[in-house]
Amino acid sequence: MTPGPRIFVLFALLSTGAHAQWLNYRSPGTPRTPDGKPDLTAPAPRTADGKPDLSGVWRVQPNSREEMKRIFGGLVDAADTLSVPGMELDYVNKYFVSVLADFKPSEAPMRPEAVARIRQRAAANGAMKVCLPGGPVAPYVPDPHKIVQTPAQIVIMYESDNSHRQIYTDGRELPKEFIQTAWQGYSAGKWAGDTLVVETAGFNDKTPLDVVGHPHGEGLRITERFHRRDFGHMDVEMTFDDPQFYTQAFTIKYAEILLPDTDVLEFVCIENEKDAAHSAKQ
Repeated sequence: MTPGPRIFVLFALLSTGAHAQWLNYRSPGTPRTPDGKPDLTAPAPRTADGKPDLSGVWRVQPNSREEMKRIFGGLVDAADTLSVPGMELDYVNKYFVSVLADFKPSEAPMRPEAVARIRQRAAANGAMKVCLPGGPVAPYVPDPHKIVQTPAQIVIMYESDNSHRQIYTDGRELPKEFIQTAWQGYSAGKWAGDTLVVETAGFNDKTPLDVVGHPHGEGLRITERFHRRDFGHMDVEMTFDDPQFYTQAFTIKYAEILLPDTDVLEFVCIENEKDAAHSAKQ
């Protein structure tokens, strides 16, 4: 499924990459090079109990312009005409555009129900709706997110829609049934060596997995693996298992980059919102 012109409006609905707040505050504990700059290649920090400390402000590493053009063709050049600073198509990760970017279109593991849902959303003026939470797409949205790690749980705060996740690491398992579904689902994690393995389920089915509009059902289960390889880089692997819409489970892998000496901004989608009237015309 090739993303159409409507995705440009959707890019504009997201906050731009503004990472300039708290400019004069140097985060304590940050290793630095002789010139005072953060040393992103220093060893990864650890907590008092010896676990890797994932805390910090992170953003998804974008794919190169060459890679984006190889996958999405002229869409990259067309996106540049939008003049949305920080949201150029080569600023984002390929999976934000299409979670099935690694598949050839003829080999994408979609059931007919998935194709029908994409067309349904396209007819309703786009895959993403103004001001609704991002859902499972939140981890690879290009805006920054902040991880706060404690011994019993890890909290992730997403700048893009002010949403958050709680990943419980106190030994609990996910429930067999969920009393209520949630935009971000429910997460429980455990450590496998230096890798945090997180299981998430209990999603509602109101959000797409990407800008193209690949759907998911309430039975979606996501397994994430987080490995902080050094101070400034983290490898993330996400496996999606949703038999309702896909013929097989599939995995995406991407890297995150630390944004030192900064923080996430407050984001209020509806404040001064002017896009909805234009998106209806796309």
